[in-house]
Amino acid sequence: MIHSNERTLDTIELVRRTLSAAGIDFRVAAPGIIQSVDYDRQTCTVQLAIREQLNNEGTLEWVEIPTLPDVPFFVYSGGGYCLTLPISPGDDCLVIFGDNCMDAWWQSGGVQNQAEYRRHDLSDGFAVVGFRSQPQKIGGFSADSAMLRNAAGSAYIEISGDTIHIKSSGTTIDGVSFMGHTHGGVSSGGSSTSGVNG
Repeated sequence: MIHSNERTLDTIELVRRTLSAAGIDFRVAAPGIIQSVDYDRQTCTVQLAIREQLNNEGTLEWVEIPTLPDVPFFVYSGGGYCLTLPISPGDDCLVIFGDNCMDAWWQSGGVQNQAEYRRHDLSDGFAVVGFRSQPQKIGGFSADSAMLRNAAGSAYIEISGDTIHIKSSGTTIDGVSFMGHTHGGVSSGGSSTSGVNG
């Protein structure tokens, strides 16, 4: 005779397996790695960075999810302004999967009907570049200021309180070197010039 607790455990296991099977096709978000970038279309190709464990005729195997093509990447923008950053193969990202088929919106903008009925599908991902794994983390992160910088920290614009710091090996303004420019038609003398605001 099968005891009731064994029946309960069997039912719980059945429900767990059913939910696990259903969840394989239900996507929310996953880390990925940029494979290629199309700046004209503002899309990228992404390899998801987490493998799936699938049952292959009774054998559990870890398999990579197929590469995601034409994933729109995030551009920080609003009000007629934007911040564009170069995206390179090998960059980490987070792929967020939409609730609905986004094809018609992506093609035409505005409010659109769904071209196809699907939910949280691999075809409806958006790449947010900037999330990083530990091997890709940014060194020298400042907790006391805002910075626009290269990853190495060798060039940056930093706002700290009321002060702006600029560090670079060369700064140009309208194509002219800021530190190395000279003016002709002047005679050098013994006095110092006034400051920039003078």
